[in-house]
Amino acid sequence: MYALFEYKGKQYKAEKDAQILVDKLDAEKGAKIEIDTVLLVSNDGNVKVGAPYVSGAKVKVVVEDSVRDRKVLVFKYKSKKDYHRLIGHRQNYTTVKVEEIIG
Repeated sequence: MYALFEYKGKQYKAEKDAQILVDKLDAEKGAKIEIDTVLLVSNDGNVKVGAPYVSGAKVKVVVEDSVRDRKVLVFKYKSKKDYHRLIGHRQNYTTVKVEEIIG
C-alpha cells in the first residue's frame, strides 16, 4: 500500500515505515502530524485518485530529526570586469517516518 500526498507545495510518495525528507517543519522531535492532502491511494491494485484530493484519506507521520543538506556553491562571474562572488547555501530539511496510511 502506498499513497501520494502533497505537503508544502511538493509531492511525496509514502509507504508504511518509509522515511521521507521534507522541507523544514516547526515541530518537536516525536511530534505526530496528520496530512490530509492525499492525491492518490493504491492498495493491492485498487487505486483511488482524488480530484484534487482523495476524501477521507490521511497519512500519519512522526517527526524524527532535522538535518541540513550538503552545501551548494553559487559562483557569479563577469568577464573583464574584475567581478566574482562565491555564495554558499545549505537547505534545512526534516526527516519524517510514515506510521500509517488511511484510505
